[in-house]
Amino acid sequence: MTTGTKATSIILCGGRERRFGSSKALAIVDGKRVIDRVIERLTPLSGQMIVVTSAEKADLPLPHGTSLVVDEYAGKGPLGGIYTGLAAAEFPLAIVVGCDMPFLNGRLLDYMLGLTEGFDAVIPRLDEEMVEPLHAIYARTCLPEMKARLESDRLPVSQLLRALQVRFVEKAEYLPLDPNLLSFFNINYPSDLERANKLAAGMNDAKAGR
Repeated sequence: MTTGTKATSIILCGGRERRFGSSKALAIVDGKRVIDRVIERLTPLSGQMIVVTSAEKADLPLPHGTSLVVDEYAGKGPLGGIYTGLAAAEFPLAIVVGCDMPFLNGRLLDYMLGLTEGFDAVIPRLDEEMVEPLHAIYARTCLPEMKARLESDRLPVSQLLRALQVRFVEKAEYLPLDPNLLSFFNINYPSDLERANKLAAGMNDAKAGR
């Protein structure tokens, strides 16, 4: 059951991936590319699907109906990617996630979309010191502040959030929807990919009653 709020989904896929050693988007989890798993989970909530990547990765093969947009601010980190996707968004709200998150939870994202009224962003808070700005909802109202920071090289997303009206989603809210916190699992190292496949195999066994 969804809130009925349709959004643009923005998948950030422009990182250098030095730690992983190859394309995380094309890594295989449970027989499927990670990028395809991400798109599959976002589709029910999305009226538009955008992948933001670097010019070097502009040949990334994507499913029909997914738009590829080249980062307007190459080399300026996640803020540049979020801004580029949001500037291309056709909807006032955008779900922003990384391309390396194979276990996104549609119920949690839908819950977050329902919290957006009166806020520029909705972001999970993992603990007192840590939030997850790359599993978030951003409104197009963020664009002027983002652009100003990009133009003046004030790039940390954590600092941007202090200038926005942010609704933080607390652990007590998201744990019932995602008790294993797999929404925030991302693939940075080859060992993470190995773990992702083991987790996916365990989920398949649970569904089959094994």
